Amino acid sequence: MSRSLFGTDGVRGEANTYPMTAEIAMQLGAAAGRYFRRDQNEHRVVIGKDTRLSGYMIENALTAGFTSTGMNVFLLGPVPTPGVGYLTRSMRADVGVMISASHNPATDNGIKFFGPDGFKLSDVAETEIEAIMNKGPIPAKPESIGRAKRLDDAIGRYVEYAKKVFPNDLQLDGLRVVLDCANGAAYRAAPTVLWELGADVIPIGISPDGTNINDECGSTHPATAIRKVRETRADLGICLDGDADRVLLIDEKGNVADGDQIMALLATRWAEKGTLAGKALVATVMSNLGLEQHLNGLGINLERTNVGDRYVVERMRQNGFNLGGEQSGHIVMTDYGTTGDGLVAGLQFLAAMADTGRKASELARVFEPVPQKLRNVRFASGSDPLANDKVQAAIADGEARLADIGRVLVRPSGTEPLIRIMVEAMDSTLLDDVMNAIETEIRAIS
Repeated sequence: MSRSLFGTDGVRGEANTYPMTAEIAMQLGAAAGRYFRRDQNEHRVVIGKDTRLSGYMIENALTAGFTSTGMNVFLLGPVPTPGVGYLTRSMRADVGVMISASHNPATDNGIKFFGPDGFKLSDVAETEIEAIMNKGPIPAKPESIGRAKRLDDAIGRYVEYAKKVFPNDLQLDGLRVVLDCANGAAYRAAPTVLWELGADVIPIGISPDGTNINDECGSTHPATAIRKVRETRADLGICLDGDADRVLLIDEKGNVADGDQIMALLATRWAEKGTLAGKALVATVMSNLGLEQHLNGLGINLERTNVGDRYVVERMRQNGFNLGGEQSGHIVMTDYGTTGDGLVAGLQFLAAMADTGRKASELARVFEPVPQKLRNVRFASGSDPLANDKVQAAIADGEARLADIGRVLVRPSGTEPLIRIMVEAMDSTLLDDVMNAIETEIRAIS
């Protein structure tokens, strides 16, 4: 079986345009409901969302689909993606759903599914759900239609969960923290957690209006938080994205630490304490070569996967590893949760600051990155630039020129019609030559 709806992170697209329409959402809800409701016992689903205007439409459509197959729906309202994973397990739900397009603009939206264990669904499960949808799910009998109920304390439950992962013997008193919530799902929960743990919180991006999520704020636009850190002389800046499953950190000087630096710090500390399972960190092919070199110097293995935090999680679960993530800021700590959690990752960094008494700038630059450039080339829908012989020749030539001194990675985006090009090399001239050669060939046919 093949699948056409699901990408690297659920179903995603422009709101009110295929596949992110109310009709498709209802069909998906019904198909997922039938997939998880395999007997006549009572079943339940939890549905969370971020702050996009289209979330109302998708939420109602999914609810209709799920209840039509006999599933009882619990509506969480705006809550971080990791909160959905946590509440799916906590409430013994059969399935969890997050309505979000993560770091994308407000005009987009998406649907992510979680299994009863709180982990994102596998490719196999998504393929089976899509097959049920195409075949047409069997509706429940009239007396078995599900009910829907709003869960009023969902945010409070997540707040308590997040606080529990912070060490009991440490406190954040005296630390001034700029917290950018991207006008997204964590706009209420994240400031509450930091304040209750004792931090002096300076929140920004906490006034969502349905259209301003990720708009010049959050982890994809850290400039606003950088200015606020400098203006307020804060000790740390924490930038979340729209659904709060990723994070970037800003030290007191205004320098940004990406996911690679955060993972390097956590892996180093955990290895010293003997709590890094398997003495390995799982990251994607996008993570910097400098991270790999740093870890190898400590006797820590770097396991690389395809891009996508769920592929990271799959490798972690297969091998019993407890730390992984992406350069973009998805940090997965399976000792604490089932998916990337930007707030919990930020708390772990704050714990390191409180534990060592060191400044953020002393902790956030663990290794020197190998110079890396990323470029996105948009292509016409329906075309496949990577199937072109000249493009493949340019990629092969770049790989040969860099050999053991760098890396080339060219891949299609899983959520947009883009070809993503990544080149790493210490020699900046060589890096630019390889990047430009590949980009030129892709643009020639796009």
